[in-house]
Amino acid sequence: MISLVLILPIIFCLILFFFKNNTLNNILITLYALLHSSVGIAYFLKPELLGECNYFGLGSSNIVFYLVLSIVFLAVSVYNCGYSKNLAKEFPAKKMMLYSIMILIFVFSMTGGILSNNLGLAWIFIEGTTLASAYLIYFNKTKHSIEAAWKYVFICSIGIALAFVGIILLTIATGDINTLNYNDLMNNAKSFSHFWLNVSFVFILFGLGTKMGLAPVHFWLPDAHSEAPSPISALLSATLLNCAFLVILNVYKVMLCANCVIFARTMLLIMGFLSLFVTAVFLYHTTNYKRMLAYSSIENMGILAIATALGGIAYFALIIHLIGHSLIKASFFLTSGNVLELFETKRIKSIRSLGLIDKKTAWLWIASFLGICAFPPSMLFLSEFLIVKAFLIQKHFILCALFLFLLTVVLFGMARVVIKMVYGKKSEEKFELAKKNITKISKTMYIPQVAMLTLAFILGVYIPKFLDVIIKNTLIG
Repeated sequence: MISLVLILPIIFCLILFFFKNNTLNNILITLYALLHSSVGIAYFLKPELLGECNYFGLGSSNIVFYLVLSIVFLAVSVYNCGYSKNLAKEFPAKKMMLYSIMILIFVFSMTGGILSNNLGLAWIFIEGTTLASAYLIYFNKTKHSIEAAWKYVFICSIGIALAFVGIILLTIATGDINTLNYNDLMNNAKSFSHFWLNVSFVFILFGLGTKMGLAPVHFWLPDAHSEAPSPISALLSATLLNCAFLVILNVYKVMLCANCVIFARTMLLIMGFLSLFVTAVFLYHTTNYKRMLAYSSIENMGILAIATALGGIAYFALIIHLIGHSLIKASFFLTSGNVLELFETKRIKSIRSLGLIDKKTAWLWIASFLGICAFPPSMLFLSEFLIVKAFLIQKHFILCALFLFLLTVVLFGMARVVIKMVYGKKSEEKFELAKKNITKISKTMYIPQVAMLTLAFILGVYIPKFLDVIIKNTLIG
């Protein structure tokens, strides 16, 4: 089944290339999303169905990342059924075909990156995500989308190059052990050169930190996330960033096994807090609500980096936060697509009285805000509570205060935007336009957000036994 989940999207792309039909596009994307999810289910029901492969595998180290990708992709594929109908009215069948093909290749690349057992192979797939998603960011062909796509390709290509240098330095650190298999690296890590291992970690962290969206190498992210079509923004924020983080996490485990963890933790803490600081500062100056969500992604990637650095109980918080952020942020970006369909603008000051125009979208917007800002019973409340507890246990009182302060600043910045958009005084011109456009919003453009937010809030109160086992098996060390 692992081979099937990697081969099938290529077959589907060939079918779409010859049959340029929007209905077929949606059917094959949804079908692949269902197959993708079935592999995750098979892992629990009958692991032998997955088969064995030297270079790809599904196990305790990557199952959470795979399941998150499956759930978000399935939700996006359902949302895309309604969203693509609106796109099809503006763009020709050939362009819609390319849009669908690139979605399949994008998800295929992320899947390969998550399933890879080999650092070199994972690097290739991460590069593949850049090539596939660049077209999707550029899709609307506006001045800003072209600029965002070029910035994305340029910055991420530099990041990938830095990561490649880091991999070369890692091979120097390994000495006579000629392998990039994660398990082999961890098993032999104690014999590695600490100097070269530390240097390689710097290059890999900065290189893949570019794809993950960590400051100070985050510059592509606000532009790309804000200019891409909303289903693509959801995939970029909720799944692509996780793929890069998984590779960093696997290299971090090698550092842990080699007893170089103090250096690695220091680097992660610096970049994590810098990401929170950048979000807190720039969030107040953005006039685009999709850019606001993009900066929120930078913040949450910073939180994941901090949780990794703290260790202990923060490892549990890390997995909880990763799941919660992916579900809620995907919902937030998909809902932003509804807002864009209604008002035909991304400018915050042009969006007012959303609650009077489309109550369902307004409530999804509010619920996504409450979830991403860690209001209980959001999963992020649980994860951030545990991170604060880890700070206090380790007696990092100043860092804990700084962490809470930056989160509060971000919360206030997002709250004032959300409240104005939902309850602000309406503009008659925009109000009438939005009322006219409400027919563009189909049921499939509400259901995925409801499902993901419900799941995120339920898991914030009750974690089923099977999920608790998964999380504990995923923990580092």
